[in-house]
Parts: sequence; C-alpha cells; structure tokens
Amino acid sequence: MSDAPTLLVRKLGRCSYLKTWHAMRDFTDTRSAHTASELWLLEHDPVFTQGQAGKPEHLLAPGDIPVVQTDRGGQVTYHGPGQLVVYLLLSLREAGLGVRGLVSAMENSVIALLEQHNIQAVARRDAPGVYVNNAKIAALGLRVRHGYTYHGLAFNIDMDLEPFSRINPCGYQGMAVTQVRDLGITDSIDQLSNALVSELCRETGYRADQAVFSSPIAS
Repeated sequence: MSDAPTLLVRKLGRCSYLKTWHAMRDFTDTRSAHTASELWLLEHDPVFTQGQAGKPEHLLAPGDIPVVQTDRGGQVTYHGPGQLVVYLLLSLREAGLGVRGLVSAMENSVIALLEQHNIQAVARRDAPGVYVNNAKIAALGLRVRHGYTYHGLAFNIDMDLEPFSRINPCGYQGMAVTQVRDLGITDSIDQLSNALVSELCRETGYRADQAVFSSPIAS
C-alpha cells in the first residue's frame, strides 16, 4: 500500500450545511491533479436537503427545520446532530473507480463496519444506501465535476430520528429509518468514524493521512 494515494482526513465537528456545501464545491472547482484528495468527517445542524431530482411532495411537514436545495444526486434526506456525515472529495481517476464503484465502496464500508459488531446489513440496487432489517441506516448522495467527487454519505449513529417522519426519506413513502445506538452498539461517534475511515480506505485504495482538525470552512 506504499504507493497508494494519500487521503487527508479532516475532523470538523459540527458545521453549517450551507457553508460546508459551498466549501466542498469551492475545493472541487479549484483543485488540480496535484491536490491531495480529502475526507471530511462532521455533524450538521438540523437541515433537510433536496437532491437535484428532489420532488416537493416528499417534503411532508418540514416545520421549523430549514430546507436546502443542493446539487447532489438523490431525493430528500435529513441531517442532524448525532449523525456521522462523511464527505468524499476524491479523484475518480486516482482511485480507479467509476461512480457506481464508489457508491458500492461506500455501501460496503458501512456494511463491513456493522459486521464487526455482528449486525447484518445490506445494500439495495434500487435504492442506494445501507439497510438493517429493511430500515435505512445510511444514505448516499454524490456529485461529480471534472472527474472529482463531493458530497458522500450520512450514517445514523445516535440522533433524534423524529424529523425523518416529516419527509419521505430518499423519496420512499413509509421508509423505516434506524440508527447504530438502537442496534445495541455503544461505540462513540468518534470511534465509529475512525473505523469507517479504515473501511473506506480499504475499499477505495487510499491511505489515510493523520486526521487534522483545521477546517476549510469559513466561519
């Protein structure tokens, strides 16, 4: 693995969705072939995000939670404290992956992590993401510009799941949602983020650089 490309891992804490999205887009638009790929680990303030194909009828009753129309793929989802969000700012050429391959790598990483805790999880071809007992535990959404990716995955760890009842998650009416804590896993979000980084590197062929806490997101 000594010749594996380096992946700079940033742990950003709790961040505004809009500022993070704009920072991801700016990073992608200004990077070059010599720019190291990055992985951003964070949590968001409560927000609903609509993908490019998002339909307003899937927003049932957002109430006081803001809704942001964004440029990732997919339909509506919810982000909030206690959910691990992983943004993959990668080069598909560098990783030797296509979009479908990267989606599978993300799904397989979450599945492998849950398997370490004796939880059986699966991916669905018709509805990207990861599921445990037909309930969604991780949602995926990507954007690709000039061969570089941004956005990524949201993994439910220990959060308030009520806001998911205000939407049709990922555009599916009545879709059940679950989280790690309800499956009996007591690891902290930081422990789980470290384990997920290891699985993502194994799946994508990257070598993680030491995690840094400096943020590229303007305050």
